[in-house]
Amino acid sequence: MSSSTTPDTRSGLDWARERGMGALAAKMGIEWVEFSVERSVATMPVEGNTQPVGLLHGGAYVVLGESLGSMAANLYAGSGKLAVGIDINATHTRSATSGIVTGVCTPIHLGRSLTVHEIAVSDEQGRRCSTIRITNMIKDAPQP
Repeated sequence: MSSSTTPDTRSGLDWARERGMGALAAKMGIEWVEFSVERSVATMPVEGNTQPVGLLHGGAYVVLGESLGSMAANLYAGSGKLAVGIDINATHTRSATSGIVTGVCTPIHLGRSLTVHEIAVSDEQGRRCSTIRITNMIKDAPQP
């Protein structure tokens, strides 16, 4: 861990629930399961997040991935810092049509100014549906 970051000392899950994921994630039904700098997990229902033919919308996978990766980067960044997404990409390899999907976020790189996370999104049978990679830049948080 970099000496320029000071992760929050509260439980990661408590920190995430207190901060919230924002209005879009709430509308999509995303819920935290586990949250720490090393591993973050959230679920999202397929129902209500589909494209016209009934498949989970590709953008919904990306919202789940960005929510997990950006929040994990902000927990890592610590007090007085802000992590903002500067790059995201997704490869969809399977289509979910019902139930819930689960995103598991793990860090690839945790640096002083950049973090990179991979988010693997799987269906209820454990089959990977999408792989998302997000890069966040860590900067000073704006002063109130």
